[in-house]
Amino acid sequence: MPSILNSLLAFIAAIALLVAIHEYGHYLVARLSGVKVLRYSIGFGQVLWSRRAGPDQTEYCVSAIPLGGYVKLLDERDCAVSFAERDRAFNRQSGPVRMAILFAGPAFNLVFAVLAYTLMFMHGVPGIRPVVGTVEPDSLAASAGLREGDTIVAVGGRPVRTWESATLGILDELLANGSIGLEVSGKDAAGSAAPRAVVLQTAGRESRLTEPGKLFVELGFEPWKPVPDAVIGELTAGGPAERAGIQPGDRVLAVDGTDVDNWPHWVELVRARPAQIVDVRLRRGSEELELAIEIEAVDTDTGRIGRIGAAVQMSPGQFDHMRAEERYTPVSALQRATVRTWEMSILTLRMIWRMVVGDVSVKNISGPINIAQYAGYSASIGVSAFLGFLAVVSISLGVLNLLPVPMLDGGQIVYTLAEQLKGSPLSERAQMIGQQVGLGLLLLLMSFAFYNDISRLLG
Repeated sequence: MPSILNSLLAFIAAIALLVAIHEYGHYLVARLSGVKVLRYSIGFGQVLWSRRAGPDQTEYCVSAIPLGGYVKLLDERDCAVSFAERDRAFNRQSGPVRMAILFAGPAFNLVFAVLAYTLMFMHGVPGIRPVVGTVEPDSLAASAGLREGDTIVAVGGRPVRTWESATLGILDELLANGSIGLEVSGKDAAGSAAPRAVVLQTAGRESRLTEPGKLFVELGFEPWKPVPDAVIGELTAGGPAERAGIQPGDRVLAVDGTDVDNWPHWVELVRARPAQIVDVRLRRGSEELELAIEIEAVDTDTGRIGRIGAAVQMSPGQFDHMRAEERYTPVSALQRATVRTWEMSILTLRMIWRMVVGDVSVKNISGPINIAQYAGYSASIGVSAFLGFLAVVSISLGVLNLLPVPMLDGGQIVYTLAEQLKGSPLSERAQMIGQQVGLGLLLLLMSFAFYNDISRLLG
């Protein structure tokens, strides 16, 4: 329950902030243009709190449904406008002014993303060095010549320091070119350690590669992950391991005569033997000893597994050499943040387009449940992660609102451009059809999002 509550609170805080920034863009440019603002609302539905302020007595309010917001402008199409205020109505403004007001919301989201990324890069972004782990035989990665232990130095010619930046670069290359160009350092087939170029040919596989969680599986390699030694750490009080006489610091050597290579191998052997008594050979200091352990049987969603109640002991600094951090001075952070915002905006547009034409899996569409989970997770692991989450969602909000879909800012900008080219307002019938098409597209998008969220929850 606490994690659900934390996710919910983080989600509401994030969405409220990003919606407030988006709507403030519309609000500020409207005010600067002389257009009267009637209401500035965070959320939809029933008003929970409101107050009026300013010379125009604008109503500022918080509403019950925290999944959006709006700025209501004086407009003759919505209500009667006195002769004295006609010049302050939105519909009376020139085309460029109306487009500036409409564009300001998405623009403020993109500017906020730059600021969030700047703070994130100044604070420091911890990560893991982009070192390649296991490479599957006969896979795309193996065919391209990628090898276990290679360090990815650049993706598509852009330097990378961590697996996060490498993954973003790989996705961008996949969607842009149908192939992934890597520069890696590591030993080649002849044992030379010179840097080399590796190209993974991915044309025609974009849909499978872009399914959530399938990128590296389909490419045929894994990012490096720590493989600790089979050394016992903390024990569960009264658990099978403690009852058998195992102590923290014991190194597991063998199970029923099978040598244990590392901690994951030890876990695999234990999980495969529920409700069995096994002979375990240990090293304690300079002494070797044999113990019999009765493994506990535990029922899980995937079947019955064995468990003994023991955690791994990690040596201090054991994997420090694999840690990396992106940290910049304020000026460099701003430059890097601007580039990252541009890259993420282009990646978002590519993903949307490739989903429309069927090259990218629609399973990538996330709804409020999945976003809430990410919000809670990122908030729990640190400032940098939460700032990165806010930046990504802000970019998505800005880019999506610029799409030429009626009911979105981009659709209204297209209407205004059409009106400018036509020399007169569009007919009510044309606007009504556009609104119905836009509503249908949004409902379809929301249906996909909720379906994907529920599918993820159900496993």
